[in-house]
Amino acid sequence: MEVVRWIRVLLLVACLFPASVQCMVREYKFNVVMKNATRLCSTKPIVTVNGYFPGPTIVAREDDTVLVKVVNHVKYNVSIHWHGVRQLRTCWADGPAYITQCPIQPGQNYIYNFTLAGQRGTLWWHAHILWLRATVHGAIVILPKRGVPYPFPKPHKEVTVILSEWWKSDVEAVINEALKSGLAPNVSDAHTINGHPGPLSSCPSQGGFKLPVESGKTYMLRLINAALNEELFFKIAGHKLTVVEVDAAYVKPFNTETVLIAPGQTTNVLLSAAHATGKYLVAASPFLDTPAILVDNKTATATVHYSGTLGSTATTLTVPPPRNATPVAANFTASLRSLNSKKYPARVPLKIDHSLFFTIGLGINPCATCVNGSRVVADINNVTFVMPTISLLQAHFFKIGGVFTDDFPGNPPVTYNFTGTQPANFQTNNGTRIYRLPYNSTVQLVLQDTGMIAPENHPLHLHGFNFFEVGRGLGNFNSKKDPKKFNLVDPVERNTIGVPSGGWTAIRFRADNPGVWFMHCHLEVHTTWGLKMAFIVDNGKGPNESLLPPPSDLPKC
Repeated sequence: MEVVRWIRVLLLVACLFPASVQCMVREYKFNVVMKNATRLCSTKPIVTVNGYFPGPTIVAREDDTVLVKVVNHVKYNVSIHWHGVRQLRTCWADGPAYITQCPIQPGQNYIYNFTLAGQRGTLWWHAHILWLRATVHGAIVILPKRGVPYPFPKPHKEVTVILSEWWKSDVEAVINEALKSGLAPNVSDAHTINGHPGPLSSCPSQGGFKLPVESGKTYMLRLINAALNEELFFKIAGHKLTVVEVDAAYVKPFNTETVLIAPGQTTNVLLSAAHATGKYLVAASPFLDTPAILVDNKTATATVHYSGTLGSTATTLTVPPPRNATPVAANFTASLRSLNSKKYPARVPLKIDHSLFFTIGLGINPCATCVNGSRVVADINNVTFVMPTISLLQAHFFKIGGVFTDDFPGNPPVTYNFTGTQPANFQTNNGTRIYRLPYNSTVQLVLQDTGMIAPENHPLHLHGFNFFEVGRGLGNFNSKKDPKKFNLVDPVERNTIGVPSGGWTAIRFRADNPGVWFMHCHLEVHTTWGLKMAFIVDNGKGPNESLLPPPSDLPKC
Protein backbone atom coordinates (compact mmCIF):
# COMPACT_ATOMS: atom_id res chain seq x y z
CA MET A 1 0.00 0.00 0.00
CA GLU A 2 1.76 3.10 -1.22
CA VAL A 3 2.16 6.53 0.26
CA VAL A 4 -0.51 8.65 -1.38
CA ARG A 5 -0.31 12.43 -1.45
CA TRP A 6 -3.81 13.81 -1.07
CA ILE A 7 -3.82 17.57 -1.21
CA ARG A 8 -6.27 20.33 -2.02
CA VAL A 9 -5.37 23.98 -1.88
CA LEU A 10 -8.23 25.89 -0.26
CA LEU A 11 -7.14 29.48 -0.49
CA LEU A 12 -4.25 31.75 -1.43
CA VAL A 13 -3.92 34.68 0.97
CA ALA A 14 -1.41 37.44 1.44
CA CYS A 15 0.69 37.08 4.60
CA LEU A 16 1.09 39.93 7.02
CA PHE A 17 4.53 40.58 5.54
CA PRO A 18 5.85 42.50 2.51
CA ALA A 19 3.70 42.17 -0.57
CA SER A 20 6.27 39.95 -2.29
CA VAL A 21 5.77 37.25 0.35
CA GLN A 22 2.85 34.87 0.07
CA CYS A 23 1.61 32.00 2.18
CA MET A 24 -0.85 29.23 1.49
CA VAL A 25 -3.75 27.90 3.50
CA ARG A 26 -3.95 24.18 2.75
CA GLU A 27 -6.95 22.03 3.59
CA TYR A 28 -7.01 18.25 4.04
CA LYS A 29 -9.60 15.74 5.10
CA PHE A 30 -8.61 12.64 7.05
CA ASN A 31 -11.30 9.96 7.18
CA VAL A 32 -10.32 7.42 9.84
CA VAL A 33 -11.72 4.13 8.50
CA MET A 34 -11.17 0.38 8.61
CA LYS A 35 -9.46 -1.20 5.61
CA ASN A 36 -8.45 -4.78 4.78
CA ALA A 37 -4.68 -5.35 4.71
CA THR A 38 -4.53 -7.96 1.98
CA ARG A 39 -1.12 -6.84 0.70
CA LEU A 40 0.36 -7.80 4.07
CA CYS A 41 -0.92 -11.38 3.71
CA SER A 42 -3.77 -10.61 6.08
CA THR A 43 -7.50 -10.26 5.56
CA LYS A 44 -8.15 -8.55 8.87
CA PRO A 45 -9.17 -4.88 8.69
CA ILE A 46 -6.85 -2.22 10.10
CA VAL A 47 -7.46 1.38 11.15
CA THR A 48 -6.30 3.74 8.38
CA VAL A 49 -6.62 7.30 7.15
CA ASN A 50 -8.47 7.49 3.83
CA GLY A 51 -7.96 3.73 3.42
CA TYR A 52 -4.18 3.88 2.99
CA PHE A 53 -1.26 2.40 4.93
CA PRO A 54 0.87 4.45 5.32
CA GLY A 55 -1.55 7.34 5.22
CA PRO A 56 -1.60 10.44 2.97
CA THR A 57 1.36 12.79 2.82
CA ILE A 58 0.81 16.42 3.74
CA VAL A 59 2.83 18.72 1.48
CA ALA A 60 3.20 22.40 2.34
CA ARG A 61 5.77 25.19 2.43
CA GLU A 62 7.44 27.01 5.29
CA ASP A 63 4.96 29.42 6.96
CA ASP A 64 1.91 27.82 5.31
CA THR A 65 -1.21 27.32 7.43
CA VAL A 66 -2.63 23.80 7.45
CA LEU A 67 -6.24 22.80 8.18
CA VAL A 68 -6.96 19.10 8.65
CA LYS A 69 -10.50 17.91 9.28
CA VAL A 70 -10.34 14.50 10.98
CA VAL A 71 -13.56 12.47 10.84
CA ASN A 72 -13.71 9.37 13.03
CA HIS A 73 -15.53 6.43 11.38
CA VAL A 74 -14.11 3.66 13.61
CA LYS A 75 -15.03 2.23 17.01
CA TYR A 76 -11.95 3.67 18.75
CA ASN A 77 -11.41 7.17 20.07
CA VAL A 78 -8.88 8.98 17.86
CA SER A 79 -6.48 11.91 18.03
CA ILE A 80 -3.72 12.97 15.61
CA HIS A 81 -0.32 14.44 16.57
CA TRP A 82 1.68 16.51 14.09
CA HIS A 83 5.07 15.26 15.20
CA GLY A 84 7.73 17.96 15.27
CA VAL A 85 5.42 20.86 14.35
CA ARG A 86 6.21 23.67 16.81
CA GLN A 87 2.53 24.64 17.25
CA LEU A 88 3.42 28.21 18.25
CA ARG A 89 0.52 29.34 20.48
CA THR A 90 -1.67 26.61 18.91
CA CYS A 91 -1.21 23.95 21.57
CA TRP A 92 -4.87 22.93 21.02
CA ALA A 93 -3.80 21.41 17.69
CA ASP A 94 -0.88 19.35 19.03
CA GLY A 95 -2.96 16.20 19.34
CA PRO A 96 -1.92 13.88 22.23
CA ALA A 97 -5.14 12.55 23.79
CA TYR A 98 -5.83 13.76 27.34
CA ILE A 99 -2.79 16.06 27.20
CA THR A 100 -3.90 18.83 24.81
CA GLN A 101 -7.35 17.58 23.85
CA CYS A 102 -10.01 15.05 24.61
CA PRO A 103 -10.04 12.42 21.84
CA ILE A 104 -12.33 12.52 18.82
CA GLN A 105 -15.07 10.04 19.65
CA PRO A 106 -16.64 7.66 17.10
CA GLY A 107 -18.84 9.58 14.68
CA GLN A 108 -17.31 12.95 15.64
CA ASN A 109 -14.79 15.25 13.93
CA TYR A 110 -12.26 17.97 14.73
CA ILE A 111 -10.39 20.51 12.59
CA TYR A 112 -6.68 20.85 13.40
CA ASN A 113 -5.48 24.36 12.53
CA PHE A 114 -1.77 25.23 12.72
CA THR A 115 0.96 27.17 10.92
CA LEU A 116 4.35 25.73 9.94
CA ALA A 117 6.11 28.83 11.27
CA GLY A 118 9.79 28.95 10.39
CA GLN A 119 9.99 25.22 9.68
CA ARG A 120 11.03 23.28 6.62
CA GLY A 121 12.03 19.63 6.08
CA THR A 122 10.54 16.21 6.88
CA LEU A 123 8.17 15.66 9.80
CA TRP A 124 5.29 13.23 10.20
CA TRP A 125 1.85 12.77 11.71
CA HIS A 126 0.43 9.85 13.68
CA ALA A 127 -2.37 8.78 15.98
CA HIS A 128 -1.63 9.69 19.58
CA ILE A 129 -3.93 7.42 21.53
CA LEU A 130 -3.78 3.72 22.34
CA TRP A 131 -1.51 1.86 19.87
CA LEU A 132 -3.31 3.16 16.78
CA ARG A 133 -0.20 4.82 15.38
CA ALA A 134 0.90 1.32 14.26
CA THR A 135 -1.20 1.89 11.13
CA VAL A 136 -2.39 5.51 11.46
CA HIS A 137 0.60 7.57 10.33
CA GLY A 138 1.99 9.47 7.36
CA ALA A 139 4.56 12.04 6.24
CA ILE A 140 4.64 15.83 6.46
CA VAL A 141 6.83 17.36 3.74
CA ILE A 142 7.56 21.05 4.35
CA LEU A 143 9.24 22.65 1.36
CA PRO A 144 11.32 25.84 1.69
CA LYS A 145 9.73 29.12 0.75
CA ARG A 146 9.51 29.67 -3.00
CA GLY A 147 12.86 30.77 -4.37
CA VAL A 148 14.80 29.52 -1.34
CA PRO A 149 17.16 26.67 -2.30
CA TYR A 150 18.28 23.74 -0.20
CA PRO A 151 21.73 24.24 1.38
CA PHE A 152 22.91 21.26 -0.71
CA PRO A 153 22.66 20.35 -4.43
CA LYS A 154 19.05 20.04 -5.54
CA PRO A 155 18.11 16.37 -6.04
CA HIS A 156 16.58 15.05 -9.22
CA LYS A 157 13.65 13.62 -7.26
CA GLU A 158 12.42 13.32 -3.67
CA VAL A 159 10.99 10.08 -2.25
CA THR A 160 9.30 9.52 1.11
CA VAL A 161 10.30 6.26 2.80
CA ILE A 162 8.30 5.27 5.89
CA LEU A 163 9.64 2.46 8.07
CA SER A 164 7.16 0.71 10.31
CA GLU A 165 6.12 -2.48 12.13
CA TRP A 166 3.32 -4.93 11.48
CA TRP A 167 1.31 -7.23 13.76
CA LYS A 168 -0.84 -10.01 12.31
CA SER A 169 -3.20 -9.60 15.27
CA ASP A 170 -5.03 -6.47 16.36
CA VAL A 171 -2.55 -4.15 18.09
CA GLU A 172 -5.12 -3.07 20.66
CA ALA A 173 -5.63 -6.71 21.63
CA VAL A 174 -1.83 -7.09 21.91
CA ILE A 175 -1.37 -4.25 24.39
CA ASN A 176 -4.59 -4.99 26.30
CA GLU A 177 -3.45 -8.56 26.91
CA ALA A 178 -0.07 -7.29 28.10
CA LEU A 179 -1.67 -4.83 30.51
CA LYS A 180 -3.93 -7.56 31.82
CA SER A 181 -1.03 -9.96 32.43
CA GLY A 182 1.45 -7.35 33.65
CA LEU A 183 4.06 -8.67 31.21
CA ALA A 184 5.65 -7.30 28.03
CA PRO A 185 3.50 -7.34 24.86
CA ASN A 186 4.17 -9.63 21.91
CA VAL A 187 6.71 -8.24 19.46
CA SER A 188 5.64 -7.36 15.92
CA ASP A 189 5.54 -9.95 13.13
CA ALA A 190 7.35 -7.88 10.49
CA HIS A 191 8.97 -4.58 9.64
CA THR A 192 7.76 -2.69 6.59
CA ILE A 193 9.06 -0.15 4.08
CA ASN A 194 6.21 2.02 2.73
CA GLY A 195 3.75 -0.64 3.83
CA HIS A 196 5.60 -3.67 2.37
CA PRO A 197 7.72 -6.19 4.28
CA GLY A 198 9.60 -6.93 1.06
CA PRO A 199 10.35 -9.75 -1.37
CA LEU A 200 12.67 -11.61 1.04
CA SER A 201 10.00 -12.04 3.71
CA SER A 202 7.52 -14.90 4.10
CA CYS A 203 4.86 -12.45 2.89
CA PRO A 204 6.05 -11.25 -0.54
CA SER A 205 3.63 -8.30 -0.60
CA GLN A 206 3.66 -8.20 -4.40
CA GLY A 207 7.45 -7.91 -4.53
CA GLY A 208 7.89 -5.10 -2.03
CA PHE A 209 8.53 -1.39 -2.49
CA LYS A 210 10.63 -0.53 -5.57
CA LEU A 211 12.54 2.71 -6.03
CA PRO A 212 13.27 3.34 -9.75
CA VAL A 213 16.42 5.44 -10.39
CA GLU A 214 18.38 6.68 -13.38
CA SER A 215 22.14 6.38 -13.53
CA GLY A 216 23.94 9.61 -12.70
CA LYS A 217 20.97 11.21 -10.91
CA THR A 218 20.71 12.13 -7.21
CA TYR A 219 17.65 11.33 -5.11
CA MET A 220 16.64 12.65 -1.70
CA LEU A 221 15.08 10.01 0.54
CA ARG A 222 12.91 11.36 3.34
CA LEU A 223 13.23 8.60 5.95
CA ILE A 224 10.67 8.31 8.76
CA ASN A 225 10.71 5.73 11.54
CA ALA A 226 7.05 5.11 12.37
CA ALA A 227 7.76 1.84 14.20
CA LEU A 228 6.12 1.47 17.58
CA ASN A 229 8.93 -0.02 19.59
CA GLU A 230 12.19 -0.39 17.67
CA GLU A 231 15.13 1.68 16.53
CA LEU A 232 16.14 0.71 13.01
CA PHE A 233 19.21 0.56 10.81
CA PHE A 234 18.72 1.57 7.15
CA LYS A 235 21.16 0.81 4.32
CA ILE A 236 21.26 0.23 0.57
CA ALA A 237 23.55 -2.36 -1.01
CA GLY A 238 26.42 -0.88 -3.01
CA HIS A 239 25.64 2.74 -2.11
CA LYS A 240 26.68 5.33 0.43
CA LEU A 241 24.17 7.85 1.72
CA THR A 242 24.77 11.54 2.47
CA VAL A 243 22.88 12.77 5.55
CA VAL A 244 21.66 16.37 5.13
CA GLU A 245 18.83 16.77 7.65
CA VAL A 246 17.33 15.26 10.79
CA ASP A 247 13.98 16.12 12.38
CA ALA A 248 13.47 18.98 9.89
CA ALA A 249 16.77 20.67 10.80
CA TYR A 250 19.71 20.85 8.40
CA VAL A 251 22.97 19.20 9.43
CA LYS A 252 26.54 19.33 8.19
CA PRO A 253 26.48 16.72 5.39
CA PHE A 254 28.37 13.48 5.98
CA ASN A 255 28.53 10.12 4.23
CA THR A 256 27.53 6.83 5.79
CA GLU A 257 26.73 3.28 4.76
CA THR A 258 24.17 2.87 7.55
CA VAL A 259 21.60 5.26 9.02
CA LEU A 260 20.35 4.83 12.58
CA ILE A 261 16.81 6.13 13.07
CA ALA A 262 14.76 5.82 16.24
CA PRO A 263 10.95 5.76 16.47
CA GLY A 264 9.73 9.31 15.98
CA GLN A 265 12.84 10.53 14.15
CA THR A 266 13.17 11.62 10.53
CA THR A 267 16.35 11.72 8.42
CA ASN A 268 16.86 13.10 4.92
CA VAL A 269 19.64 11.46 2.89
CA LEU A 270 20.96 11.94 -0.64
CA LEU A 271 21.32 8.80 -2.74
CA SER A 272 23.65 9.09 -5.76
CA ALA A 273 22.74 6.57 -8.44
CA ALA A 274 26.40 5.91 -9.25
CA HIS A 275 26.01 2.54 -11.04
CA ALA A 276 25.17 2.03 -14.72
CA THR A 277 22.53 -0.64 -14.16
CA GLY A 278 21.43 -3.15 -11.56
CA LYS A 279 19.09 -3.94 -8.72
CA TYR A 280 20.20 -3.26 -5.16
CA LEU A 281 18.62 -4.40 -1.90
CA VAL A 282 17.33 -1.85 0.62
CA ALA A 283 17.27 -3.15 4.22
CA ALA A 284 15.64 -1.90 7.43
CA SER A 285 16.63 -3.96 10.48
CA PRO A 286 16.34 -3.52 14.26
CA PHE A 287 18.98 -2.08 16.60
CA LEU A 288 18.86 -3.03 20.27
CA ASP A 289 21.98 -3.69 22.32
CA THR A 290 20.13 -5.14 25.31
CA PRO A 291 20.09 -8.95 25.07
CA ALA A 292 17.32 -9.29 27.66
CA ILE A 293 14.80 -7.38 25.53
CA LEU A 294 12.99 -9.23 22.74
CA VAL A 295 12.45 -7.52 19.37
CA ASP A 296 11.09 -8.44 15.98
CA ASN A 297 14.37 -9.49 14.39
CA LYS A 298 13.02 -9.62 10.84
CA THR A 299 14.50 -7.33 8.18
CA ALA A 300 12.22 -5.34 5.88
CA THR A 301 13.51 -5.10 2.32
CA ALA A 302 12.92 -3.05 -0.80
CA THR A 303 14.76 -2.61 -4.11
CA VAL A 304 16.59 0.22 -5.86
CA HIS A 305 16.03 -0.56 -9.55
CA TYR A 306 18.12 1.22 -12.21
CA SER A 307 16.39 2.09 -15.47
CA GLY A 308 17.22 -0.30 -18.29
CA THR A 309 17.77 -3.22 -15.91
CA LEU A 310 15.84 -6.41 -16.68
CA GLY A 311 13.47 -7.63 -14.01
CA SER A 312 15.20 -11.03 -14.09
CA THR A 313 18.52 -9.46 -13.05
CA ALA A 314 19.82 -10.77 -9.73
CA THR A 315 19.56 -8.31 -6.84
CA THR A 316 22.81 -7.23 -5.21
CA LEU A 317 22.35 -8.04 -1.52
CA THR A 318 23.57 -6.35 1.64
CA VAL A 319 24.09 -7.65 5.16
CA PRO A 320 22.40 -5.45 7.78
CA PRO A 321 24.39 -4.69 10.94
CA PRO A 322 23.82 -7.09 13.85
CA ARG A 323 20.96 -5.96 16.07
CA ASN A 324 23.49 -5.21 18.87
CA ALA A 325 25.87 -3.18 16.65
CA THR A 326 26.48 -0.43 19.20
CA PRO A 327 29.62 0.95 17.46
CA VAL A 328 27.66 1.46 14.22
CA ALA A 329 24.92 3.29 16.11
CA ALA A 330 27.35 5.38 18.15
CA ASN A 331 29.41 6.43 15.11
CA PHE A 332 26.31 7.60 13.28
CA THR A 333 25.05 9.61 16.25
CA ALA A 334 28.45 11.18 16.88
CA SER A 335 28.58 12.41 13.25
CA LEU A 336 25.48 14.62 13.58
CA ARG A 337 26.19 18.37 13.79
CA SER A 338 23.95 21.37 13.13
CA LEU A 339 24.65 23.21 9.90
CA ASN A 340 25.14 26.42 11.96
CA SER A 341 25.46 28.69 8.96
CA LYS A 342 24.67 32.39 8.75
CA LYS A 343 21.24 31.59 7.35
CA TYR A 344 20.59 28.59 9.61
CA PRO A 345 22.34 29.38 12.91
CA ALA A 346 22.38 27.05 15.93
CA ARG A 347 20.87 29.21 18.67
CA VAL A 348 22.02 27.15 21.63
CA PRO A 349 21.01 28.61 25.03
CA LEU A 350 24.21 29.55 26.86
CA LYS A 351 22.71 30.85 30.11
CA ILE A 352 20.50 28.27 31.85
CA ASP A 353 17.55 29.11 34.11
CA HIS A 354 16.42 25.56 34.91
CA SER A 355 18.92 22.72 35.25
CA LEU A 356 17.00 19.44 35.40
CA PHE A 357 18.12 15.83 35.82
CA PHE A 358 15.63 13.11 34.82
CA THR A 359 16.28 9.39 35.31
CA ILE A 360 14.34 7.15 32.94
CA GLY A 361 13.74 3.43 33.04
CA LEU A 362 11.50 0.58 34.11
CA GLY A 363 10.14 -0.57 37.46
CA ILE A 364 7.85 -3.15 39.01
CA ASN A 365 4.67 -2.31 40.91
CA PRO A 366 2.22 -4.60 42.76
CA CYS A 367 -0.75 -5.91 40.77
CA ALA A 368 -3.09 -8.36 42.47
CA THR A 369 -4.73 -9.45 39.19
CA CYS A 370 -1.50 -9.88 37.19
CA VAL A 371 0.28 -13.17 36.44
CA ASN A 372 3.13 -12.74 38.92
CA GLY A 373 1.31 -10.45 41.35
CA SER A 374 3.15 -7.50 39.81
CA ARG A 375 3.33 -5.49 36.61
CA VAL A 376 6.12 -3.87 34.64
CA VAL A 377 5.92 -0.07 34.69
CA ALA A 378 8.09 2.78 33.41
CA ASP A 379 8.95 6.09 35.00
CA ILE A 380 10.77 9.42 34.94
CA ASN A 381 12.38 10.37 38.26
CA ASN A 382 10.51 7.43 39.80
CA VAL A 383 7.12 8.88 38.78
CA THR A 384 4.92 6.61 36.67
CA PHE A 385 2.62 9.06 34.90
CA VAL A 386 -1.13 8.57 35.30
CA MET A 387 -3.22 9.84 32.40
CA PRO A 388 -6.01 12.26 33.40
CA THR A 389 -9.62 11.89 32.29
CA ILE A 390 -9.81 15.40 30.83
CA SER A 391 -6.98 17.09 28.97
CA LEU A 392 -4.22 18.79 30.94
CA LEU A 393 -4.42 21.79 28.60
CA GLN A 394 -8.10 22.34 29.37
CA ALA A 395 -7.43 22.01 33.09
CA HIS A 396 -4.57 24.51 32.81
CA PHE A 397 -6.39 27.03 30.59
CA PHE A 398 -9.68 26.96 32.50
CA LYS A 399 -7.99 26.57 35.91
CA ILE A 400 -9.76 23.29 36.74
CA GLY A 401 -8.42 21.93 40.01
CA GLY A 402 -7.71 18.34 40.96
CA VAL A 403 -6.51 17.22 37.52
CA PHE A 404 -2.75 17.55 38.03
CA THR A 405 -0.13 18.88 40.41
CA ASP A 406 2.81 21.06 39.36
CA ASP A 407 5.36 19.37 41.60
CA PHE A 408 7.15 17.05 39.19
CA PRO A 409 10.63 16.53 40.67
CA GLY A 410 13.48 18.26 38.88
CA ASN A 411 15.88 15.64 40.23
CA PRO A 412 15.54 11.94 41.14
CA PRO A 413 14.25 11.42 44.71
CA VAL A 414 16.97 8.85 45.42
CA THR A 415 20.54 9.00 44.14
CA TYR A 416 22.30 5.70 43.46
CA ASN A 417 24.57 4.13 40.86
CA PHE A 418 22.01 4.44 38.05
CA THR A 419 23.85 2.23 35.58
CA GLY A 420 25.38 -0.17 38.10
CA THR A 421 24.15 -1.79 41.31
CA GLN A 422 20.38 -1.64 41.51
CA PRO A 423 18.29 -0.67 44.54
CA ALA A 424 16.37 -3.42 46.30
CA ASN A 425 13.03 -1.69 45.71
CA PHE A 426 11.92 -1.44 42.07
CA GLN A 427 8.57 0.18 42.95
CA THR A 428 7.62 3.57 41.52
CA ASN A 429 5.21 6.33 42.54
CA ASN A 430 2.08 7.05 40.52
CA GLY A 431 0.91 10.56 39.73
CA THR A 432 -0.24 13.17 37.23
CA ARG A 433 2.53 15.65 37.91
CA ILE A 434 3.88 18.39 35.65
CA TYR A 435 6.89 20.72 35.71
CA ARG A 436 6.11 24.44 35.31
CA LEU A 437 8.35 26.77 33.30
CA PRO A 438 8.14 30.57 32.97
CA TYR A 439 7.80 31.87 29.42
CA ASN A 440 11.14 32.28 27.61
CA SER A 441 13.14 30.56 30.34
CA THR A 442 16.02 28.34 29.28
CA VAL A 443 16.31 24.69 30.22
CA GLN A 444 19.12 22.18 30.43
CA LEU A 445 17.80 18.65 30.82
CA VAL A 446 20.03 15.65 31.44
CA LEU A 447 18.31 12.36 30.59
CA GLN A 448 19.91 9.44 32.41
CA ASP A 449 19.15 5.84 31.51
CA THR A 450 18.91 3.43 34.44
CA GLY A 451 19.51 -0.28 34.70
CA MET A 452 16.22 -0.93 36.47
CA ILE A 453 15.31 -4.38 35.11
CA ALA A 454 17.56 -3.77 32.07
CA PRO A 455 19.37 -0.79 30.49
CA GLU A 456 17.79 0.16 27.19
CA ASN A 457 17.80 2.80 24.46
CA HIS A 458 14.98 5.31 25.00
CA PRO A 459 14.00 7.72 22.19
CA LEU A 460 12.54 10.71 24.08
CA HIS A 461 10.24 13.08 22.18
CA LEU A 462 9.49 16.60 23.39
CA HIS A 463 6.33 18.20 21.98
CA GLY A 464 6.24 21.90 21.11
CA PHE A 465 9.99 22.50 20.88
CA ASN A 466 13.19 21.72 19.07
CA PHE A 467 16.19 21.21 21.34
CA PHE A 468 19.96 20.88 21.02
CA GLU A 469 21.83 17.79 22.16
CA VAL A 470 24.92 19.34 23.78
CA GLY A 471 26.44 16.15 25.15
CA ARG A 472 26.11 12.41 25.66
CA GLY A 473 28.07 9.62 27.28
CA LEU A 474 28.02 6.19 28.87
CA GLY A 475 27.68 5.46 32.58
CA ASN A 476 26.45 8.01 35.09
CA PHE A 477 26.40 11.72 34.23
CA ASN A 478 29.09 13.65 36.12
CA SER A 479 27.83 17.17 36.76
CA LYS A 480 31.36 18.52 37.37
CA LYS A 481 33.31 16.90 34.53
CA ASP A 482 30.86 16.22 31.68
CA PRO A 483 29.59 19.81 31.09
CA LYS A 484 33.17 20.88 30.33
CA LYS A 485 32.96 18.76 27.16
CA PHE A 486 29.56 20.04 25.99
CA ASN A 487 29.28 21.18 22.38
CA LEU A 488 27.72 24.65 22.53
CA VAL A 489 28.74 25.63 18.98
CA ASP A 490 27.05 23.25 16.51
CA PRO A 491 25.17 20.53 18.42
CA VAL A 492 22.51 18.65 16.49
CA GLU A 493 18.98 20.09 16.70
CA ARG A 494 16.14 17.57 17.12
CA ASN A 495 12.68 16.93 18.53
CA THR A 496 13.35 13.25 19.39
CA ILE A 497 16.60 12.03 20.90
CA GLY A 498 17.88 8.55 21.70
CA VAL A 499 19.12 8.16 25.27
CA PRO A 500 21.88 5.54 24.99
CA SER A 501 21.59 2.22 26.78
CA GLY A 502 23.42 2.56 30.09
CA GLY A 503 24.22 6.21 29.43
CA TRP A 504 22.93 9.78 29.31
CA THR A 505 22.26 12.69 27.00
CA ALA A 506 22.01 16.42 27.75
CA ILE A 507 19.67 18.73 25.83
CA ARG A 508 18.97 22.46 25.95
CA PHE A 509 15.95 24.46 24.78
CA ARG A 510 14.19 27.77 25.27
CA ALA A 511 10.62 27.62 26.64
CA ASP A 512 9.23 30.21 24.22
CA ASN A 513 5.94 28.44 23.43
CA PRO A 514 3.09 28.75 25.96
CA GLY A 515 0.94 25.69 26.64
CA VAL A 516 1.12 22.12 27.92
CA TRP A 517 3.83 20.05 26.27
CA PHE A 518 4.12 16.29 26.52
CA MET A 519 7.49 14.55 26.83
CA HIS A 520 7.58 10.77 26.54
CA CYS A 521 9.48 7.76 25.32
CA HIS A 522 8.61 7.00 21.69
CA LEU A 523 8.77 3.29 22.37
CA GLU A 524 5.02 2.91 22.61
CA VAL A 525 5.21 0.15 25.19
CA HIS A 526 7.15 2.43 27.54
CA THR A 527 4.69 5.28 27.05
CA THR A 528 1.86 2.89 27.88
CA TRP A 529 3.73 1.83 31.01
CA GLY A 530 4.09 5.44 32.18
CA LEU A 531 7.41 6.80 30.86
CA LYS A 532 5.99 10.25 30.23
CA MET A 533 5.47 13.65 31.82
CA ALA A 534 4.47 17.16 30.78
CA PHE A 535 5.78 20.69 30.99
CA ILE A 536 3.51 23.71 31.40
CA VAL A 537 4.94 26.89 29.90
CA ASP A 538 3.09 29.88 31.33
CA ASN A 539 2.01 32.83 29.21
CA GLY A 540 4.47 35.65 28.72
CA LYS A 541 3.63 39.34 28.31
CA GLY A 542 0.86 40.32 25.93
CA PRO A 543 -1.14 38.36 23.34
CA ASN A 544 1.84 37.41 21.15
CA GLU A 545 3.33 35.47 24.06
CA SER A 546 0.06 33.91 25.21
CA LEU A 547 -1.81 30.74 24.33
CA LEU A 548 -4.73 31.25 21.96
CA PRO A 549 -8.21 30.31 23.25
CA PRO A 550 -9.56 26.86 22.36
CA PRO A 551 -11.41 26.37 19.05
CA SER A 552 -15.18 26.01 19.18
CA ASP A 553 -15.11 22.39 17.94
CA LEU A 554 -12.62 21.14 20.53
CA PRO A 555 -13.66 17.55 21.40
CA LYS A 556 -15.29 16.91 24.76
CA CYS A 557 -14.51 14.04 27.11
